Amino acid sequence: MSRFLITYHGMPYPQTDVITATRNTLRKWAERSLGEALVDFGAPVLLGGQIASSQPVDAVEIDGYTIIDAPSLAEARSLLSDHPYIALGGTIQINECLEL
Repeated sequence: MSRFLITYHGMPYPQTDVITATRNTLRKWAERSLGEALVDFGAPVLLGGQIASSQPVDAVEIDGYTIIDAPSLAEARSLLSDHPYIALGGTIQINECLEL
């Protein structure tokens, strides 16, 4: 089983009432579609700055995150294929967490 960090990109930060409604919709979808694969539902995030020893790389705006377990990248993609965030016009990025 592999672990995947899912990050959400490309949506303007909405008002509090929209966040609450969207979060409830996402939670219902996650329970139904991800089931036991869901490790951490996650949360919205705001950029708080960067730390680097020299010039930092360009910051990437991340709207939120989720962590899931899946047997493969293909299975992770399949689990996320009907994610409501995509229907809202956002982009989902899937990163495999490697064990070192």
